[in-house]
Amino acid sequence: MEMVQIIFLTVLVFFVLVTIHEWGHFYFAKRAGILVREFAIGFGPKLFSFKKNETRYTLRLLPLGGFVRMAGEDPELVQIQPGQTIAVRLNQDQITHLYLDQLDQRKNVVRGTVEEIDIEEHLFVKLDVDGDIQTIAVHPQAMMVTKGQETQIAPYNRQFGSKTVGQRAMAIFAGPLMNFFLAFVLFAAYIMMAGVPEENPQHLKIGQITEGKPADRAGLKPGDIIDTINGVDIGTDSAKMIEMIGKSTDKVMHWTIIRDGVEKNIDVTPELIEGQEGGKVGIVPDYPMRSASFVETIKYSGIAMKNTTIRIFDGFRMLIFGQFKLDDLGGPVRTFEVTGQIAKQGIAQLTSWAGILSLYLGIFNLLPIPALDGSRLVFIGVEAIRGRKVDPNRESMVHIIGFAMLMLLMLAVTYNDILRLVKG
Repeated sequence: MEMVQIIFLTVLVFFVLVTIHEWGHFYFAKRAGILVREFAIGFGPKLFSFKKNETRYTLRLLPLGGFVRMAGEDPELVQIQPGQTIAVRLNQDQITHLYLDQLDQRKNVVRGTVEEIDIEEHLFVKLDVDGDIQTIAVHPQAMMVTKGQETQIAPYNRQFGSKTVGQRAMAIFAGPLMNFFLAFVLFAAYIMMAGVPEENPQHLKIGQITEGKPADRAGLKPGDIIDTINGVDIGTDSAKMIEMIGKSTDKVMHWTIIRDGVEKNIDVTPELIEGQEGGKVGIVPDYPMRSASFVETIKYSGIAMKNTTIRIFDGFRMLIFGQFKLDDLGGPVRTFEVTGQIAKQGIAQLTSWAGILSLYLGIFNLLPIPALDGSRLVFIGVEAIRGRKVDPNRESMVHIIGFAMLMLLMLAVTYNDILRLVKG
């Protein structure tokens, strides 16, 4: 039963993170009057879908993200050419459906040969119906039907490209923005559950010990009170302790701890962890906590946002300068694995981890990498500076190539994750 709960919580975290991101795109696109054709969670084949108003909501097989498909972003409609025979259905002298195939099977329709058509600007079709030329208005929400599929037409004023630079930029930026907002809320929720450190604690206690690390091998245990290190009184100064440990890589340190009221002397030798600076022993101090006020909750949420952002950019810096091994890279499988491990620690820790993931997702999507939101914002920025749009075909090609490269990287890290799991 516990495993089912952990799996459910893990899936729920990813569902919420992706949904809030895509909802940001969706909401501001709708506000700008853009026709949103699809709101999708996941990629690949559809598992479940339903349509409400103008948008189809879908859940897809591969849980690698999601997307909001806006009218005008990609070629999306079969083009109707002059001379082509079609059938149309009318309602109050306006075309509500344009049928491109199986014309003989359509009932209550008008069949004719297209003389002229405009379903973007002026919304009309000029048909030759048995020698009678008729010009018929097209409803702005008319459906084009071919091969059993209905697709709503998109007049130019409903397309992404018709909107101002500001409206388009906001529709793109809103996804990461929602992740930043969610991260702040999740950090605040964590602080409300976990509390904040007391201003004047009486001692510094060990809260967690990483298995297999120097502290664990030396015999330190959670709950031990740290009295002195190398004869220096630590008191409640965790910064002093961390500084001393960091400067003592591979050097024996003499710790005096108090366990169950009894003083004990333990020797600990900090070690260097690849990719990190300074010695580490593998402990997390246990700070005495108290409930946070509303103002403290806002304050510490902001601090958590700042500190986590710094750590994320440190990770990017290490990635750029090659300060990592292949085993250090993780994809969706590893992220699911870690999320499941954290879910075992309780809802408070899972909430904090979800906040970190949400912040990371927002920052990562703003990187100027083709196919990500950051790259699309770069193109919009170039347009704002030049005063004219970048060739849509060239921009689409850049995004397609970028998406393909991201998928290849995703496959590589996923393969690496699976190997790691198989090897234990």
